[in-house]
Amino acid sequence: MIAAAADTHTEAQRSRLERELAEQHLDPAFAHRLEHEPVATGFFRGIEIVSVRDFMRNTGILAAQVREFAPDWLLVSSEDVSHTLLREAARSAPVRLIYLAHTPQFFPFGEASWHRDPAAAEAVRQAAAVIVISHAMADYVARHLGREATLVHPPVYDEPITASGDGEEPSTASGDGPGVANFSPSVIAMINPCAVKGISIFLALADLLPAEHFAALPGWGTTADDLVQLRARPNITVWPRVQRIDDFFSRVRVLLVPSLWLEGFGLVVMEAMLDGVPVIASNSGGLPEAKAGTDFVIPVQLIKSYEPVFDDRNMPRPLLAPQEIGPWLEALHTLLGKSDVYQNQRRAHQAAASSFVRQIDRFALERVLLNLPAPEPTSTRAPTPLPGVTSSFADGQSGGLNRLSDDKRELLLKRLRHRHSARS
Repeated sequence: MIAAAADTHTEAQRSRLERELAEQHLDPAFAHRLEHEPVATGFFRGIEIVSVRDFMRNTGILAAQVREFAPDWLLVSSEDVSHTLLREAARSAPVRLIYLAHTPQFFPFGEASWHRDPAAAEAVRQAAAVIVISHAMADYVARHLGREATLVHPPVYDEPITASGDGEEPSTASGDGPGVANFSPSVIAMINPCAVKGISIFLALADLLPAEHFAALPGWGTTADDLVQLRARPNITVWPRVQRIDDFFSRVRVLLVPSLWLEGFGLVVMEAMLDGVPVIASNSGGLPEAKAGTDFVIPVQLIKSYEPVFDDRNMPRPLLAPQEIGPWLEALHTLLGKSDVYQNQRRAHQAAASSFVRQIDRFALERVLLNLPAPEPTSTRAPTPLPGVTSSFADGQSGGLNRLSDDKRELLLKRLRHRHSARS
């Protein structure tokens, strides 16, 4: 896994990183390297992580890793807005590139793209496979690239919590953090409130329903101005982050997902429904698929363009079209008006989500890769050492397993043992 290092320019960023590393139970020495070294390598749960602090070095690190490790397939995430790593992957491992197309705004093609890049788009077109997470994204790729994509739902869901049918609210989990005592189990909630996710609709509903309790869980897109807007409403509570999303849903009566940008799928919708939380969502992209045939999908006017202005989360400011609030208000009245209606919807949402999750093949991605035509052998030339990289880059030898460092050979052995155990 090659990834950008977390920002640690401010004390708040450093504290947040230290807290998250502690939550993940990372080895303190590894955590220190991740925080301080320009290029840090280490192992975590059987995965070698290469953390790169200097963006300009990303392509060199990627090329060196490809030369050393000689991967069968190189998976590149769409969460690479500049497409720098995508272009390098196409250069370093042609015919071995697998593109994970999750977020259309980050694709190098199509009407939703923030950064259209013909060279990067051609790399995706020539990729050995394009993996999408919804039929909506498969249609998007076909429409804009003229090639077929493969739908794979990632097996990321926990076992569902059984929804009670007796009108009782889910119990509150123990061991919660500060402020949990103020949580209400009857709130109307939103996750990651920000412009592209439809905070304008959330705020409008809070204003129209002053007697209802609303809760917001800030996310990657929530700006300082968004927080000001949320805290200005007396019936909206901004909740602290949670380590497990189930801890959040156990206190939520209805989840609003009023997204205004094109959604790849909407994992949070499925997660909420699994916990027996009815969801009112927009009809954006893959959200209707995430709703799995349940009620309360509301049409919206999607974002078509952005201003050349960036907020404090480095997001371009969207040009928002006026939205109809009436259907959202009607859906809330329907859900919250009668207890029997709510309980029926709760059961229906959970049943649909449970059925969806049971059909997910957790080996689907592996099966896709195994069924692809085998690419030509990778060049066996020795890797080029990079200055300041204290890993196994300089230890490569040509030819088969001898090219791998001791750490990588140990990792490979662990993986083979794990796979043999799983198959048995």
